[in-house]
Amino acid sequence: MSRSMLAGVMLALMPISSFAADLIGDYAPAARQCTEISQSALTVDQDVATLTKEVVARMDEAIAVADDPRWIASTRPAFVWASETKVACGKAYGYLQSSWRDEDYIAKCDCFYAKMRHFMN
Repeated sequence: MSRSMLAGVMLALMPISSFAADLIGDYAPAARQCTEISQSALTVDQDVATLTKEVVARMDEAIAVADDPRWIASTRPAFVWASETKVACGKAYGYLQSSWRDEDYIAKCDCFYAKMRHFMN
């Protein structure tokens, strides 16, 4: 009898466990995704000096956020996006030093910076 009860309980619980990963069915990302380069406020058409200034400003702010214990300990993902911004802007800055405008890294720098700022507010 106890075996049949145990089998019945296990059978009853099996369908529930298959949906455990789908608890948040209507999840929508809090920050918009940057899917197109055209969404970036930084463009390769800008002169190198202006573009470099903007990239360095974003990188410096991201470094400050990534080093701030308040954001490191925060439950919001500002620290994660600050780290991503540092990398993307650092690579864009490296390319700009040789007068090469890498469209992808410039767009990523701007996109990740926007996400960082979104989660800081």
